[in-house]
Amino acid sequence: MSRIRTALAALFTMLSAPTLALAQQGFTRPIPQPQSATAEWWFFAASVSFVLALVAVHLLVRRR
Repeated sequence: MSRIRTALAALFTMLSAPTLALAQQGFTRPIPQPQSATAEWWFFAASVSFVLALVAVHLLVRRR
């Protein structure tokens, strides 16, 4: 049974390989979209929170 599966898998691979070569030839690079004001605000809030967390960790470690 496994020999039949192997033979069918090989046959399928040989038959599908040429179709993969005929796929779309050109590649169009995705154009990045600008960030919205909301996304920039959340990034700023996360950055400030991260810096405050780093300061808190520094204070806790320094006291040891």
